[in-house]
Amino acid sequence: MDRAARHTPWMASLATPVVHFAAEARLPSRYGDFRVLAFECATDGNDYGVMARGELDGAEDVPVRLHSECFTGDVMGSWKCDCRDQLEAALTYVGAAERGAVLYLPQEGRGIGLANKIRAYALQDAGMDTVEANLALGFPDDLRQYDIAAEVIRQMGIRSVRLLTNNPAKLAGLRRAGIPVTGHIPLRTEANAHNLDYLATKREKSGHLL
Repeated sequence: MDRAARHTPWMASLATPVVHFAAEARLPSRYGDFRVLAFECATDGNDYGVMARGELDGAEDVPVRLHSECFTGDVMGSWKCDCRDQLEAALTYVGAAERGAVLYLPQEGRGIGLANKIRAYALQDAGMDTVEANLALGFPDDLRQYDIAAEVIRQMGIRSVRLLTNNPAKLAGLRRAGIPVTGHIPLRTEANAHNLDYLATKREKSGHLL
């Protein structure tokens, strides 16, 4: 079995992902007062976290961020990507809104996993861009699917969303998974000397609205 097949349990389209609400608690944060929710997914064996505000059951046009985990950016503060900046921008936006949600998805490295992401970083250090590095490792540009995120949204009772994103593929993916997407809210963040090429590749090869 090749590396891609071994490490992408979320790669296949999941018609009926098995997701269970697990727990909820109050979570005051530097971005505002939230409720933190946990969902357990029997389909891929992962837990999914949500930062939520306001009454979501039956709500429409809810600002929602689908954020794929990024150990290097979100946790370690890497300058090589804009993941942490986008996460903080989304939490700030939702924290000031009447209602909204940020879903934190276990999709490290656009679905290739942490070890392969670091392998891709090494190839980028040698001169490849992010897309070229993924292809060299035997992966497409982006392996992510949004079936499970869609099921979490349904279980929260959200009827339609406005996605906090610059990525048109997320809008299309969530729509394919059956969630009405009424529009998007762009997340504009500051570039730096280390991620200029990364952002240019996002725009030119992955179609991000930057």
